[in-house]
Amino acid sequence: MTIEFDGQVAIVTGAGNGLGKSHALELAKRGAKVVVNDFGGARDGSGGSLSPAEEVVAEIRAAGGEAIANGANVANYEDCEKMVAQAVAEWGRVDILINNAGILRDRSFGKMTTADWDSVVAVHLNGSANCSRAVWNQMKEQNYGRILMTTSTSGVYGNFGQANYGAAKMGVVGLMNTLCIEGAKNNIQISCLAPTAATRMTEDIMTPDMLEALKPKYVTPAAVFLVSRDAPNHTVMFAGAGTYATMEIRESKGKHLAEDQRNADGIAESFSAISDMSNADVFYTGTEHVIKIVQNATKS
Repeated sequence: MTIEFDGQVAIVTGAGNGLGKSHALELAKRGAKVVVNDFGGARDGSGGSLSPAEEVVAEIRAAGGEAIANGANVANYEDCEKMVAQAVAEWGRVDILINNAGILRDRSFGKMTTADWDSVVAVHLNGSANCSRAVWNQMKEQNYGRILMTTSTSGVYGNFGQANYGAAKMGVVGLMNTLCIEGAKNNIQISCLAPTAATRMTEDIMTPDMLEALKPKYVTPAAVFLVSRDAPNHTVMFAGAGTYATMEIRESKGKHLAEDQRNADGIAESFSAISDMSNADVFYTGTEHVIKIVQNATKS
């Protein structure tokens, strides 16, 4: 099977460097017309320049592809609207959105400032929502869309000094969950990618050998697959150094407690049974969980 994107238009945010650049180059190589978005700021979000995006566009065009540069700040919804409008004006549609833009302001929670928190959440969580909302109705009208959120092991598992980043990155998983439900009837599919790669976000915490093993090009195949026409929906995929894995959210069967046991002591006594994951449930909507507990109550 050869995955190709002929006739499709993709927006990749944060595509002036690292993972985003790698994603944009590969999409263009496989036939997509690409909006290379990058605010051009430093790792902490300060500054701004269109030069990184323009350099990637030049590289795509030199290889025979089609691309345009965009300097939208994804934390600003109006910028996102203009970015989508630019793509539609240039090529008539948007089929793919990869939410990759990000910044870091690492600090232990007790020392974290409000600005550290707000700026990271604004780019990673709000930025993903802004870009997705900007393309959403256009994708609904054409009955096709592929959106990829960039999550992180820092959100799924945690990482010291990254409460802001981890919260935002787990937030995009929640965003995916609801958008998958709302986009289903219009063939809009949403997944998440948790990359581990050597980029300017990680270069100062990795050894040279680690940096070599964790090249962005080893993550990009997962991104390209997850925005392809025949991609799975509602998937969280990890990618890094040649290893690819998926995640699922499970809940235990649980235990229905009698009326006189529905207190903290009763939960403590039954906690081992309540938390037994040996026959766990996997749900795709909140409604499925509600049905489960209502059925348990009815049976009892």
